[in-house]
Amino acid sequence: MAFASYLMTKDAETTRPPTASRRPPAAVGNVKGILKAELKRREMTYADLVERLAAVGIFESEANLRNKSSRGAMTAAFFVQCLIASGCEHVRIAPPDTKAP
Repeated sequence: MAFASYLMTKDAETTRPPTASRRPPAAVGNVKGILKAELKRREMTYADLVERLAAVGIFESEANLRNKSSRGAMTAAFFVQCLIASGCEHVRIAPPDTKAP
């Protein structure tokens, strides 16, 4: 009985899917890039964005905003709030393998 249990355990271990790689998904890079590009287009800093977010009732520290941006770890809602607060009206998103004109 112990042998069968051992085999079942070993079989389960070999059929597990491989662990996720440490590399962040492409979407994370897109979020970071879009937000940074929109701030740069408007000659805004993270401090400016913090002030504009506070004006609409969203209170974040500059350090927290920088961390969220560098990791790309923010909700879609917060990402959109940042874009709106920065004055962005349009965002062009191209599929990964095509170049935007």
